[in-house]
Amino acid sequence: MPKMLALNVVLALALLVGAARDASAASGYEIDTDVDAALHRFYRTVGGSRELVRDAAAVLVFPSVVKAGMGFGGEYGEGALRRHGRTEAYYNTVSASVGFQLGVQARTVIILFMTEEALGSFRRKHGWKVGVDGSVALVTVGVGGSVDTNQITKPVIGFILDQKGLMYNLTLEGSKISRIDR
Repeated sequence: MPKMLALNVVLALALLVGAARDASAASGYEIDTDVDAALHRFYRTVGGSRELVRDAAAVLVFPSVVKAGMGFGGEYGEGALRRHGRTEAYYNTVSASVGFQLGVQARTVIILFMTEEALGSFRRKHGWKVGVDGSVALVTVGVGGSVDTNQITKPVIGFILDQKGLMYNLTLEGSKISRIDR
């Protein structure tokens, strides 16, 4: 049994490291291009999202967060913090998990800092942990595919999208977000 567990850990880490190595090779230009595409898709998919981004102090976009696992798993993605439509800095997100999981999947994560205070708190941390250093209220979409304005009162809100659109019942808890050089 311990031999099988060790094999699962090695395979999960190999999948994650392989995905992370491919993702980490991205230049600032490549990340910016992917962020533009992710935001464009977000605007098309979620009604009211363009106005929400415009009103936010800043938006952090991870165009592709890859999750890989085989018993043990992890996630990795790179993105950019945008303020007034311009990239201010680049970040990565990393998390690990244990439990039944098998395979690889990708999703887009968009985090909006709705207040200057929330943005300042995020910037001051080296390695901001969701759920520890700050919470992210995941927004649900209401009737007609538009943003549920009851969630907009939170200082930090988030959206998770897969290839089909907005995803539900997911969490960002435990994700660590750190600034990177590109």
